[in-house]
Amino acid sequence: MSGESGPDGGTEGTGGEPGTDPREESMGAAHEALTRARRTARGRGLRPGPAGRSRRRTGTPSAQEPGTDGRRDPQLLGDEVDRLVAGRGWVDDVQVGGVVGRWGSIVGDQVAANVEVVAFEGSTLTVRARSTAWATQMRLLTSTVLHRIEETIGEGVVSEIVVQGPAGPHWRKGPLSSGGRGPRDTYG
Repeated sequence: MSGESGPDGGTEGTGGEPGTDPREESMGAAHEALTRARRTARGRGLRPGPAGRSRRRTGTPSAQEPGTDGRRDPQLLGDEVDRLVAGRGWVDDVQVGGVVGRWGSIVGDQVAANVEVVAFEGSTLTVRARSTAWATQMRLLTSTVLHRIEETIGEGVVSEIVVQGPAGPHWRKGPLSSGGRGPRDTYG
Protein backbone atom coordinates (compact mmCIF):
# COMPACT_ATOMS: atom_id res chain seq x y z
CA MET A 1 0.00 0.00 0.00
CA SER A 2 1.81 3.00 -1.22
CA GLY A 3 -0.64 5.55 0.16
CA GLU A 4 -0.12 4.67 3.86
CA SER A 5 1.11 7.42 6.05
CA GLY A 6 4.56 7.03 7.53
CA PRO A 7 5.82 7.87 11.04
CA ASP A 8 6.21 11.56 10.18
CA GLY A 9 2.63 11.89 8.99
CA GLY A 10 3.48 12.18 5.27
CA THR A 11 3.14 9.55 2.63
CA GLU A 12 5.99 7.12 2.12
CA GLY A 13 8.18 7.73 -0.88
CA THR A 14 7.51 11.44 -1.11
CA GLY A 15 9.27 12.66 -4.18
CA GLY A 16 6.76 13.57 -6.80
CA GLU A 17 4.65 10.57 -7.56
CA PRO A 18 3.39 8.23 -4.87
CA GLY A 19 5.59 5.14 -4.57
CA THR A 20 8.66 6.79 -6.18
CA ASP A 21 11.95 6.54 -4.26
CA PRO A 22 13.79 9.93 -4.02
CA ARG A 23 17.18 8.14 -4.17
CA GLU A 24 16.35 6.69 -7.56
CA GLU A 25 15.42 10.14 -8.84
CA SER A 26 18.70 11.66 -7.61
CA MET A 27 20.70 8.81 -9.15
CA GLY A 28 18.93 9.36 -12.45
CA ALA A 29 19.70 13.08 -12.29
CA ALA A 30 23.36 12.36 -11.50
CA HIS A 31 23.57 9.93 -14.41
CA GLU A 32 22.06 12.51 -16.75
CA ALA A 33 24.52 15.18 -15.56
CA LEU A 34 27.45 12.81 -16.11
CA THR A 35 26.25 11.96 -19.60
CA ARG A 36 25.89 15.67 -20.44
CA ALA A 37 29.41 16.41 -19.12
CA ARG A 38 30.91 13.58 -21.17
CA ARG A 39 29.12 14.80 -24.29
CA THR A 40 30.40 18.36 -23.73
CA ALA A 41 33.96 17.08 -23.19
CA ARG A 42 33.84 15.07 -26.42
CA GLY A 43 32.60 18.18 -28.22
CA ARG A 44 35.67 20.08 -27.00
CA GLY A 45 38.00 17.34 -28.15
CA LEU A 46 38.73 15.96 -24.69
CA ARG A 47 38.71 12.29 -23.83
CA PRO A 48 36.41 11.79 -20.84
CA GLY A 49 37.12 9.05 -18.39
CA PRO A 50 38.39 8.51 -14.85
CA ALA A 51 40.89 11.23 -13.93
CA GLY A 52 43.73 9.12 -12.50
CA ARG A 53 43.81 6.38 -15.09
CA SER A 54 45.69 6.65 -18.32
CA ARG A 55 45.09 4.46 -21.29
CA ARG A 56 47.58 1.70 -21.73
CA ARG A 57 49.95 2.11 -24.64
CA THR A 58 51.53 -0.70 -26.56
CA GLY A 59 55.14 -0.69 -27.62
CA THR A 60 58.21 0.49 -25.72
CA PRO A 61 57.79 2.17 -22.36
CA SER A 62 58.24 5.93 -22.24
CA ALA A 63 60.60 7.84 -19.97
CA GLN A 64 57.73 8.65 -17.60
CA GLU A 65 56.85 5.07 -16.82
CA PRO A 66 58.59 2.95 -14.16
CA GLY A 67 61.43 0.88 -15.46
CA THR A 68 62.62 3.47 -17.99
CA ASP A 69 65.29 1.16 -19.30
CA GLY A 70 62.67 -1.19 -20.70
CA ARG A 71 62.59 -3.46 -17.67
CA ARG A 72 59.48 -3.87 -15.61
CA ASP A 73 61.35 -5.42 -12.71
CA PRO A 74 60.84 -4.07 -9.21
CA GLN A 75 63.22 -1.26 -8.29
CA LEU A 76 64.82 -0.52 -4.93
CA LEU A 77 62.63 1.73 -2.78
CA GLY A 78 65.49 4.09 -1.91
CA ASP A 79 66.31 4.62 -5.59
CA GLU A 80 62.67 5.33 -6.41
CA VAL A 81 62.35 7.80 -3.52
CA ASP A 82 65.54 9.57 -4.63
CA ARG A 83 64.18 9.78 -8.19
CA LEU A 84 60.86 11.17 -6.90
CA VAL A 85 62.59 13.77 -4.68
CA ALA A 86 64.85 14.91 -7.51
CA GLY A 87 62.01 14.95 -10.05
CA ARG A 88 59.78 17.13 -7.85
CA GLY A 89 62.58 19.52 -6.86
CA TRP A 90 62.42 18.60 -3.19
CA VAL A 91 66.16 18.03 -2.67
CA ASP A 92 66.72 21.24 -0.67
CA ASP A 93 63.60 20.70 1.43
CA VAL A 94 64.65 17.16 2.28
CA GLN A 95 68.11 18.35 3.31
CA VAL A 96 66.58 21.03 5.54
CA GLY A 97 64.30 18.42 7.06
CA GLY A 98 67.35 16.22 7.61
CA VAL A 99 69.10 18.94 9.61
CA VAL A 100 66.03 19.78 11.69
CA GLY A 101 65.02 16.15 12.19
CA ARG A 102 68.50 14.99 13.18
CA TRP A 103 69.36 18.05 15.29
CA GLY A 104 69.53 15.98 18.48
CA SER A 105 71.93 13.43 16.99
CA ILE A 106 74.09 16.15 15.37
CA VAL A 107 74.62 18.31 18.46
CA GLY A 108 73.84 15.88 21.27
CA ASP A 109 70.90 15.58 23.62
CA GLN A 110 72.04 18.20 26.14
CA VAL A 111 72.66 20.91 23.55
CA ALA A 112 69.46 20.00 21.67
CA ALA A 113 67.47 20.39 24.89
CA ASN A 114 68.72 23.98 25.27
CA VAL A 115 69.22 25.14 21.66
CA GLU A 116 66.44 24.85 19.07
CA VAL A 117 66.36 25.40 15.33
CA VAL A 118 64.34 28.52 14.52
CA ALA A 119 64.78 29.00 10.77
CA PHE A 120 66.63 27.67 7.76
CA GLU A 121 66.93 30.14 4.88
CA GLY A 122 69.21 29.43 1.95
CA SER A 123 72.22 27.86 3.57
CA THR A 124 71.95 29.79 6.85
CA LEU A 125 70.74 27.92 9.91
CA THR A 126 69.31 30.11 12.69
CA VAL A 127 69.13 28.68 16.21
CA ARG A 128 67.88 30.13 19.49
CA ALA A 129 69.35 29.28 22.89
CA ARG A 130 67.34 29.20 26.13
CA SER A 131 69.88 31.24 28.03
CA THR A 132 72.80 33.55 27.27
CA ALA A 133 75.19 30.91 28.62
CA TRP A 134 73.90 28.36 26.09
CA ALA A 135 74.06 31.00 23.33
CA THR A 136 77.74 31.56 24.15
CA GLN A 137 78.39 27.81 24.25
CA MET A 138 76.68 27.35 20.88
CA ARG A 139 78.77 30.16 19.34
CA LEU A 140 81.89 28.31 20.52
CA LEU A 141 80.58 25.03 19.03
CA THR A 142 79.63 26.53 15.66
CA SER A 143 82.59 25.15 13.68
CA THR A 144 82.18 21.68 15.23
CA VAL A 145 78.45 21.63 14.49
CA LEU A 146 79.07 22.74 10.87
CA HIS A 147 81.54 19.88 10.46
CA ARG A 148 79.06 17.35 11.90
CA ILE A 149 76.29 18.62 9.60
CA GLU A 150 78.61 18.13 6.61
CA GLU A 151 79.35 14.57 7.75
CA THR A 152 75.73 13.67 8.51
CA ILE A 153 73.65 15.51 5.89
CA GLY A 154 76.06 16.52 3.17
CA GLU A 155 78.47 19.23 2.15
CA GLY A 156 77.14 22.67 1.27
CA VAL A 157 73.77 22.29 3.00
CA VAL A 158 74.63 24.69 5.84
CA SER A 159 77.33 27.32 5.39
CA GLU A 160 76.55 29.57 8.37
CA ILE A 161 74.95 29.20 11.79
CA VAL A 162 73.39 32.29 13.37
CA VAL A 163 72.95 31.96 17.12
CA GLN A 164 70.29 34.04 18.85
CA GLY A 165 70.04 34.50 22.57
CA PRO A 166 66.83 34.11 24.50
CA ALA A 167 64.07 36.55 23.65
CA GLY A 168 63.73 39.32 26.21
CA PRO A 169 60.47 39.91 28.01
CA HIS A 170 57.87 41.89 26.16
CA TRP A 171 55.94 44.54 28.00
CA ARG A 172 52.78 44.62 25.94
CA LYS A 173 50.35 42.52 27.85
CA GLY A 174 46.66 42.45 27.09
CA PRO A 175 44.50 44.16 24.50
CA LEU A 176 44.40 47.51 26.32
CA SER A 177 48.14 48.17 26.64
CA SER A 178 49.34 51.71 26.05
CA GLY A 179 51.80 52.47 23.27
CA GLY A 180 54.54 53.96 25.45
CA ARG A 181 58.27 53.27 25.21
CA GLY A 182 58.15 50.80 28.07
CA PRO A 183 60.68 50.54 30.89
CA ARG A 184 64.00 52.00 29.85
CA ASP A 185 66.39 51.55 32.79
CA THR A 186 65.36 48.09 33.84
CA TYR A 187 68.19 46.11 32.20
CA GLY A 188 70.84 48.84 31.99
